[in-house]
Amino acid sequence: MSLIVIGTIAYDSIETVHDRREEVLGGSATYFALAASRYTEPRLVGVVGEDFKPEHRALFADQGVHAGGLEVAAGKTFRWGGRYEPDWNTRHTTFTELNVLADFDPKVCAEHRDSKYVFLANAVPAIQAKALDQLEHPSFVVLDTMNLWIDGAREDLVALMRRIDAIVLNDEEARMLTGESNLIRAASAVLGMGPRYVILKKGEHGAFLMSSDVHFSLPAYPVSEVVDPTGAGDSFAGGFMGYVASQDDTSPATLRKAMLHGTVTASFCVQGFSVESMTEVTREELDRRYDELLGIVTV
Repeated sequence: MSLIVIGTIAYDSIETVHDRREEVLGGSATYFALAASRYTEPRLVGVVGEDFKPEHRALFADQGVHAGGLEVAAGKTFRWGGRYEPDWNTRHTTFTELNVLADFDPKVCAEHRDSKYVFLANAVPAIQAKALDQLEHPSFVVLDTMNLWIDGAREDLVALMRRIDAIVLNDEEARMLTGESNLIRAASAVLGMGPRYVILKKGEHGAFLMSSDVHFSLPAYPVSEVVDPTGAGDSFAGGFMGYVASQDDTSPATLRKAMLHGTVTASFCVQGFSVESMTEVTREELDRRYDELLGIVTV
């Protein structure tokens, strides 16, 4: 079924203990769309500059991503730079250049307004809300956010949370949003703000899916060597939403399985720089790793 993502497309400069790469393809919508394309044919809405490389537009088409909603604006594509500490959990942003993203006005084309499954990737809540306004009858909307918007655009964020079905947060964001130090209480407080489900990401320690009647925890897939963790969270969301859309079902049983698919998708993402791994992994490889993770969590 139809799945749409609204978010950023970027050129990243990344430094890790292994290597440094300049001007590689990145952005929340990019990682999400490529991950989701292993399960369905996602629709992409975002903005790039005149410098966006033709081979990267072609990459979306080759990977089964419908990029008709990719706007080209005068100026340069969004840039971000980051450096990771050896523990992989500590990331330093070295620079951010909004460029064309500063004036991003999301436009959902007429043929994509019937999208049933929606992922609002990390962005200013007002922009996310404007994109959501253009969709006709979405049935399952998932929101991503970050501490910057929790702190600086809280009113808009809280208003948007009343219009969605699920929100993706890391533990720091959940505590910041609710003021609760205990993650279980924090999740309960988030549910009281509107969404039916909250997904709490804990990086190498796994993830939780919680609602009024669902409490599901999952470890991360054990990866022996991390190369680049950039985009892991968005790849998780892409695998999660891609599977849900492919099943056209949002029952708790399907959402639990989707958590596993999201986890294994993210595990492939971190094994290469930028989108290298996500453009090469096959659905068969994802399914094999899914079975391995299922064996780990099943008694």
